[in-house]
Amino acid sequence: MYIYTFACRPEELSLCHLEMRTLFGAESPNHILISPRAVEPDRSPFMRERLEVLYEGDTLTGILEQVRSIAMNEATFKVIFVKMNDLAPSHKIEFDEQRIIERSIGMHIEGEADVHNPDYVFGIMTLGGRWYFGNYIKSKAVWLHHMDKPRNYSIALTTRVARAIANIAVPSPAGVTAIDPCCGIGTVLIEALSMGINIVGRDINPFVVRGTLENMAHFGLNGDVTMGDIGDVTASYDAAVIDMPYNHYSRTTQEDQSYLLQQARRIAARVIVVTAESMDELIADAGFTIIDRGTVRKGSFLRHIIVCS
Repeated sequence: MYIYTFACRPEELSLCHLEMRTLFGAESPNHILISPRAVEPDRSPFMRERLEVLYEGDTLTGILEQVRSIAMNEATFKVIFVKMNDLAPSHKIEFDEQRIIERSIGMHIEGEADVHNPDYVFGIMTLGGRWYFGNYIKSKAVWLHHMDKPRNYSIALTTRVARAIANIAVPSPAGVTAIDPCCGIGTVLIEALSMGINIVGRDINPFVVRGTLENMAHFGLNGDVTMGDIGDVTASYDAAVIDMPYNHYSRTTQEDQSYLLQQARRIAARVIVVTAESMDELIADAGFTIIDRGTVRKGSFLRHIIVCS
């Protein structure tokens, strides 16, 4: 069993919940999720940490008795109190008490503690009136490093949004192929490739393709990116991301949008449509069924993320 904690801005809440539903089959209003599914915290831009539960009990004393069985041998360890919980404000565990709990658990573990560079990190948290203890992993927020790209556009997806979209498109990467046929400067490609997703890119604009390749090389990522129209794609993929072309001066016509959707349905079984305007009717006309959706806002600019099959 795993316990995950999440954090997002109000304008990202809908997208965060969509990613939760896709990765775990459930969402959590308090941003704490218990699941049997093992997902690396670095995958999600909204995931803060993961606790792999080793012991649980109704009381902290019960946890202390259980951790006595841990023998670290030559390895060092550290215990962290996970701050997110569902306690009412009147029952909040203050900082000093958190440190006392950490030290108390550490004293019951046979081994050497190292708060600076431990071999293992354990976490302790309370949730639903019970206590949980286990292996702790904190997200490294890989997407933050991808903000520093040589080529960038003001209207491009943010790295946080792009990473969530890559997860929604390919929640289980093993054996799955994907394509981003309107890849722009490669924001989704970079996030997907950094997570080990087997994805290729394509764009009709040669200058954009060069920018994509430059951005990928900057982060040491290798991937297949070609220039050309989506209509020239002959291979089939398990998933596709269609970020509808948009800028402040011109938009694709309804005919262009319909063409992109029809071609996406031809080449992929699962398609994530990213659009700045509602196009449910066009999506239905292309033969898709909408199975889930979310939104994300940047200022006054709203993007719809629509999961189609």
